Amino acid sequence: MTWHLGQARQAIVATCLVAALLTFAARVAPAADPSADSPDARASLYDDLSREVDELERHSKLLKKVVKLVGPTVVHISSERSEQASSRSGRGGVVEEAGSGVIIQFGEKHYVLTNRHVIRYAAVRDIKIRLADGRQIAPEKVWTDPDTDLAVMAVDAEGLLAARLGDSDKTEIGDFVLAIGSPFGLSHSVTFGIISAKGRRDLELGDALRFQDFLQTDTRINPGNSGGPLINLRGQVVGINTAIASNSGVHEGVGFAIPSNMALFVAKQLVEKGTVVRGYLGVALDGQFNAAAAASLGLVRPRGTRIKAITPGSPAETAKLQAGDVILEFGGVNVDNDSHLISLVSITDVDQEVVLTVLRDAKSISMVVKVAQAPSSRAAAKK
Repeated sequence: MTWHLGQARQAIVATCLVAALLTFAARVAPAADPSADSPDARASLYDDLSREVDELERHSKLLKKVVKLVGPTVVHISSERSEQASSRSGRGGVVEEAGSGVIIQFGEKHYVLTNRHVIRYAAVRDIKIRLADGRQIAPEKVWTDPDTDLAVMAVDAEGLLAARLGDSDKTEIGDFVLAIGSPFGLSHSVTFGIISAKGRRDLELGDALRFQDFLQTDTRINPGNSGGPLINLRGQVVGINTAIASNSGVHEGVGFAIPSNMALFVAKQLVEKGTVVRGYLGVALDGQFNAAAAASLGLVRPRGTRIKAITPGSPAETAKLQAGDVILEFGGVNVDNDSHLISLVSITDVDQEVVLTVLRDAKSISMVVKVAQAPSSRAAAKK
């Protein structure tokens, strides 16, 4: 199986609610009546059908409201990059990439949030943003974060509408979600599905992403949806659609979105600081804390992450964490594994005090650690 990052080309895409509506209609439809040939019987059936369709449309109006609210905040993005001349032909060329994005707002300023891979090879002057009303604008400035595949573009135009960002931590498996984007260049296509899983990490994507904590969805996502929003039924963006798992390169029921909380953290850091300043504990994790190791410590299921070593002078040392400690909770969030803790720490504000729940000597204890700035972030900020 190959993991494909969504990248755009022209083609045809099928959408969203037909199967669900047909299933509902079949459930509420009356059984066939052999006496329905008379005019009175047919009129009665039409009346029944009208009432049942009214009920169906009351449910579908919810989705229409979501699309009406969020649709104007979604944009189509195209970018051009020059390819170097081929050694065989001696000729270069221009390659167009395309994807989606969503307008967000910090203070009085508007920005477009998208995936880095949609615009990574293009100069700012070669990026075009097409709004829902058909206008085309250009970004004023672009920031990118290769560690999460996120990008933010400052934009300015009359009448821009910003999407509402939801709390992705409150999103649950089974929640209904919609995706709006430009699959195969067909801008503002809407698809519908559910959250299939949370906390998908260590995926082998085209670009190595250091920080992964994806939402998985069966919502139809295809090349060109990259950077577009994943939306809950409250009209809130809970994810940025980023990748699919596919043998064919198109939707096969498994898509991934960056959680909105991670996207918001990265976007604010990029806009305010020009780089992402990430949190740091100063612990080395042993990477071998499996089900057998968890059971040996009395845990009924494998969870948490075990510390192998403490960095001198780090927040972990100040908080008196020890090698062998198992971190079970970070800031009230149950820690699943090493990658999960790394992601949680990375999106924690520097100097924030966080309560840890730690398993030590078969006892659960609580302690407070003050998160510091990661050395790599300090180097990037200085650069």
